[in-house]
Amino acid sequence: MSSSCDPQHAPAGDVGAALMMIDSRLKSVYDGSPGPDPEQQALLEQFIASLGPGGADEVVDGTCTLIYMFMTWLRQAHESHDKDVIEYVVPTLVASMRMMPKSIPVEVIPTMSGLVVAAGTGLSPNLWRKQYGDWTEAELTPLEATAFLLAEQINRIADDRDFATRMIAEALTSADES
Repeated sequence: MSSSCDPQHAPAGDVGAALMMIDSRLKSVYDGSPGPDPEQQALLEQFIASLGPGGADEVVDGTCTLIYMFMTWLRQAHESHDKDVIEYVVPTLVASMRMMPKSIPVEVIPTMSGLVVAAGTGLSPNLWRKQYGDWTEAELTPLEATAFLLAEQINRIADDRDFATRMIAEALTSADES
């Protein structure tokens, strides 16, 4: 039976822009930078400003698509070892978010956890979230952090700092070719 939160009903959004943001954050963390590279941050902000009025919504949808794709990969990886993705991913994600109180207000952690659980059970994170109204400004940085933390977890599992980004880029390339 189809759900109103089935991914086939969800907009993909601007996955390329969302991936660029996540990749930029990953690189700054892996390079040991105390914060994002100012030049990279300026380019990112300029790019986001150029998207126009609906562009930010497209990036939010793209970030949710990334979360869905990351959780699909994580679910398959965990299931291949007879493990439950929710049991292993959500507690680590929540613990990481709790260590980031400046970026992630404690009150949005349940929403981000819900997004991950929705994606981990095969539901669209953006359609799941939409049931509760529009995105709030307080949720946007945590949304990006959630995608970042999932990508970083995938990279650690794969023992490859570029694996998550490359996996999505290859999926986008193959989708464009079909």
